[in-house]
Amino acid sequence: MTETPDSKNIRIRCWINFIMTVTGIIIIAYICSLLTVRIDLTEDKRYTLSPSTLNVLDGIDNDIYIQVYLDGEMQIPLKRLRRSVKEMLDEFRLASRRKISYEFINPAATGDVRQREALYESLYNKGLVPVRAQLTDDEGGESQRLVFPGMIVNYNGVEIPVNFLKNNQMVSYEQNILHSIEGLEYEMIQTISTVVSDTVYKVAFLEGHGELTETEVADITYHMAKFFTVDRGMAGGRPGVLDDYAAVIVAGPLDQFSEEDKFVIDQYIMNGGRVIWLIEQVYVNSDSLSLGETVGLYHTVNIEDQLFRYGARVNPELIQDLECAIIRMSVTTGGEQRQIVPAPWVYYPLLLPNQDHPVTRSLNRVKGEFVNTIDTVGLDPSVKKTILLTSSGYARTLSPPLLIRLSDAETVHDESEFNKSDLPVAVLLEGIFSSAYKNRMPGALFGNTSVEIRNESMPTKMIVIADANIIRNEVQRSGYSEIPLPLGQDKYTGQIYGNRDFMLNCLNYLVDDNDLMNLRSREMKLRLLDRSKIREKKIQIQVFNIITPVLLVILAGIAGAYIRRRLYTGS
Repeated sequence: MTETPDSKNIRIRCWINFIMTVTGIIIIAYICSLLTVRIDLTEDKRYTLSPSTLNVLDGIDNDIYIQVYLDGEMQIPLKRLRRSVKEMLDEFRLASRRKISYEFINPAATGDVRQREALYESLYNKGLVPVRAQLTDDEGGESQRLVFPGMIVNYNGVEIPVNFLKNNQMVSYEQNILHSIEGLEYEMIQTISTVVSDTVYKVAFLEGHGELTETEVADITYHMAKFFTVDRGMAGGRPGVLDDYAAVIVAGPLDQFSEEDKFVIDQYIMNGGRVIWLIEQVYVNSDSLSLGETVGLYHTVNIEDQLFRYGARVNPELIQDLECAIIRMSVTTGGEQRQIVPAPWVYYPLLLPNQDHPVTRSLNRVKGEFVNTIDTVGLDPSVKKTILLTSSGYARTLSPPLLIRLSDAETVHDESEFNKSDLPVAVLLEGIFSSAYKNRMPGALFGNTSVEIRNESMPTKMIVIADANIIRNEVQRSGYSEIPLPLGQDKYTGQIYGNRDFMLNCLNYLVDDNDLMNLRSREMKLRLLDRSKIREKKIQIQVFNIITPVLLVILAGIAGAYIRRRLYTGS
């Protein structure tokens, strides 16, 4: 059969249309692959990155490789955390123009016990904190395995650990998972911002006034060094010596401040410097408790007038709190046999963090030791004051001098005597401060009348804490060696309190120029199933879930057959 010219032209046009259609689809698909259109329809905008995060991710120049060790068999809440981590990393990858790549690794995947234990030890030494996951198999048997809810960020040969899981004893396990998910963006971007930054902030521990030793702050120094350059040194009455530091920490001074050093710190603040003050007005020699008793004495370090001018006053009184840490005591039983027993020690209150501020939101309770109280003073509208830590609702205060006996732990306290609540222990001051040397002539301090003084500060902030022990880690001594223990860890129970996270958050908040700390204010709703209704209507729910999909398929088939019949038969 000979093909006519018309049919030939029709065939050619069909082929041309087909080729153009396929080409158009390929071009459109390629263009769509270059475009990223993402719409967050969730009520709490959990998939929307903040402008601060986007700004950091946009500035990444070199590739970042992330190893996430939250993988393998685990409980359902941890699986939900894993899914959220993956979703967040996907967002980070797109926002960074694919400069970020990641891999999920199951540290328990290897069958060799020695290799697995070596990997566990390596991850722990790198800074990842493991948790024990309770697993149930198909036959109802239970087992435990270690899970590392964290990741290692690799950038230009530098490795920094990031732990996701919160451990707040005040809330349920589900709430801790939720808070962990809420804090993912901050935990991740804070670390990424640090490793990609061209500027490494410098932080200094002030010395020269009997402050805590290097060993006593070794743990917090180690963790601060992941983000900052940490120095120690004396002001020495030299104006401007602190100006290169983003923040200064005054940790538990025991000796008097000279007017020269006070002036140096004051002018550092006036020029925008940030300070964390850990000041006590009652001195207690804890070492004497090993002998059974010690004393609490009023103790001043000549910095009180300066803090008062800035808006805070540390009061010379000790807090006793019924919500307190446990100590171990040696007691005699009926058979005159000595026995070690746990006992509550009201002088070690478990302080409550302010859940409405990014510094302390979702934070575990902070352990204090011989804690003083703080009052905010002054009505200067240019200084904003925020309480960060308080006592519980069952507290009281004692004024020095007072005798503190270890045997007090055996006393059964009358709750009616602990009638004070929410006693302030730490306060954040933000704004424009007046100089403590305003309308004075500081030139006489240095024998130089040309010394300039700034009477009003640039916008800045400081944190005043009425307990130096919050930053002090326990030290285990063996012979001549001293081994610092993790900050906030109870050496008897192994319980980790929120001291380390609190101090790191305080420091990050003070020097945060990218406004990343406010990411910790993100709040998501916890939508849990009603377990009682599930138990009551278990059979109905199962039947509904099994039958409904089948009925929908049958109805769809009937509807499709009916529509085809109407189209092709007209009946």
